Amino acid sequence: MKFSEMKYERPDVEIFRSMADSIKEHFSSAKTFEEADKAFLEWDSCSSHVETMMSIAYVRNSIDTTDKFYEEEVEYIDDVSPVFSQLQQEFTKLLVESSFRPQLEEKYGKLMFKNGEIFLSSFSPEIIPETQETNKIETAYQKLIASAQIDFEGEKRTISQMHPFKESRDDDIRRRAWTAEGSFYSGHQKELDDIYDKMVHLRDKMAHKMGYDNFVKLGYLQMTRNCYTPEDIEKFRKAVVKYIVPVADKLYREQAKRTGMEYPLTFADAALKFRDGNPLPKGSSQDILNTGKELYHMLSKESGEFIDIMFEDELMDVLSKKGKAGGGYCTQLPDYKVPFIFSNFNGTADDVEVITHEAGHAFAFYTARDIVPSANQSPTMESCEIHSMTMEFFGWLKSDDFFGKDSQKFRYSHLFSALTFIPYGTMVDHFQHIMYESPELTPDQRHDVWRQLLSEYMPWLRLDGSPFYGEGKGWQRQIHIYENPFYYIDYCLAQTAALEFWVIMQRSHDEAWERYIKLVRKAGTQTFTELLDTAGLRSPFDEGSLKEIAETAEKRLSEITF
Repeated sequence: MKFSEMKYERPDVEIFRSMADSIKEHFSSAKTFEEADKAFLEWDSCSSHVETMMSIAYVRNSIDTTDKFYEEEVEYIDDVSPVFSQLQQEFTKLLVESSFRPQLEEKYGKLMFKNGEIFLSSFSPEIIPETQETNKIETAYQKLIASAQIDFEGEKRTISQMHPFKESRDDDIRRRAWTAEGSFYSGHQKELDDIYDKMVHLRDKMAHKMGYDNFVKLGYLQMTRNCYTPEDIEKFRKAVVKYIVPVADKLYREQAKRTGMEYPLTFADAALKFRDGNPLPKGSSQDILNTGKELYHMLSKESGEFIDIMFEDELMDVLSKKGKAGGGYCTQLPDYKVPFIFSNFNGTADDVEVITHEAGHAFAFYTARDIVPSANQSPTMESCEIHSMTMEFFGWLKSDDFFGKDSQKFRYSHLFSALTFIPYGTMVDHFQHIMYESPELTPDQRHDVWRQLLSEYMPWLRLDGSPFYGEGKGWQRQIHIYENPFYYIDYCLAQTAALEFWVIMQRSHDEAWERYIKLVRKAGTQTFTELLDTAGLRSPFDEGSLKEIAETAEKRLSEITF
C-alpha cells in the first residue's frame, strides 16, 4: 500500500486503556502457556497498531510542518504518549513476573525480558508530567529549526538548503554561508538556551523522582543499555583521544596544505576537503535514487525486493522544501510491515549517504518484519546504526555511478569523514554527560564546556570571532543533544563496527555481505556485543580495535589518489 493511502486514526488513549485492561486480565488469569501466549501476542498487535499511527502522524507532520491537522495530532501524541508508556509498563511488569516466563523465554528468547526489566527501571507514572512537557519543548525546538528562512544569494533558504553553499569551493561563498547560518542560530540564541535549560532541568527532575542521582543513569536506562556501562564509554573516550584524534589531526593538517588554508582551520575552511571542490553526485536527485535502486539489486535478491517496495509504495520523502522539518530518519510502520525514510536532499554527497544510511536502517527492518514479537525486530540503537553505517560502505560498489569523475574523491572523503566523525560524536556524548552531571550550569558555562571539549577532541579547529560556531555554541545545531540524550555515542560505537566491515570488504565483498546479513537477521534477539560476536567483529571497548582501525584507515587514505 502506498504511504499516501495509509489510513490514519488518532490512537485514542481511553480505547487503548480499555483494551489493555482486558488483555492484562486474560494474561493474568491464563491457566496454560497457550492462553498466556495468546494474550501476549494480542498485546503485541495492539501496541504495534498504536506505534503505526504515531509514526504516520509524525512523518506527515515532518513532511509539512505547516499542516495544522498533523501539527495538532503530534501535539496530542506528545501529550498522551507517556500514558501509553505507563500502560506498556504495566503489561511489561506482568510479563517479567509471569509464571510462564520460562516458556515465553524459550519461545521468544531471554533478551526481551532483560530489556523489559530495564524498561521497568526507566519509567514511572510519576514522571508523566515532565515527559509531557519535554515532548512539547522538543516539538517547539523542531518547529524553530524548521522555520529557518536564511537570506542568502538572493533567496530565502532552509538550513538544509544552505548545506551546498557551506561546502562551496568559492572561499567567499562558503565563509559567508557559514556566517549566514550561524547568524540564524545567534538570532535565536536566548530561545535555544532557554529550551535546552528547561530540558536539562526537566530530565534531572525525572531522575530524582525515579530515585537516581542525576539523569545519566536514567538516560542509559532509557536507551536500553543492556551490555555496557558509563565506565565502558569513558574507556572508549580515552581510546578515541589516544588513537583516533592524532590520526584525524594529521589528516586535517594534510587537508590544510591541500586546500591552501591556514592551520588550525576555521569551521568554514574545514568543510572544504579539496581545493577544486568536494565530491558531488552526478545527475539529478532521481538519478541518485535510481543508482541506489541498482545498488540494492546488486547486493542480493532480498535487498532488491526491499528497494522495489520502497519505490513502489512511495515510502521515501527525500527532497528538501519549504515547511519541511530538518534532518533525516527512518521509522517503522509495523501494521504494514514496511519502513519509511524521511530526509532532505541538498545536492551534496550527503544525498548518496541517505540512500545508503537511512536505507540501511530500512533494509534491516524489512528483513526482520516477520519476527514475532515486535520487540525482537529491532536491536538497541547502537546496533541499528551498524546496519546503516555499514551500508554506506557497501555503497562504494556504485560510487563510480553515483559520483562519476569524483568517485575517488568520494571514497577518500567518505573514509576520512567516517574516521574523523568518531571524535566529534564522542565529544557530543561527553558534553551530555557533563550537562546532566551538572544541571545547574548556566548557558554561558555550557558554551565554555563545549569550547574546552573542542580543544581536546577536535584540535584542528580554530575558534575565531565568527558568529555562533566560533563562539563555542555549535552544539546547539546538533538535534540529538536536544531530543535524544546519550544517543550520539551509538553512532561512534557503530562506526567502529562499520569500519571493521570496511576492512573485510577490502579483501572480499562476499564475505563482508555474508557477515553483515548474518548480523542483520539476528535483529533484536541479541545485545550489541553479542551481535558483534555473531559477525566476528571486535568490541569497540577493546582498545586494540580503535588502534587497528586508525592505522588501517590512515594507510588506505594515503594510497588513494585523486
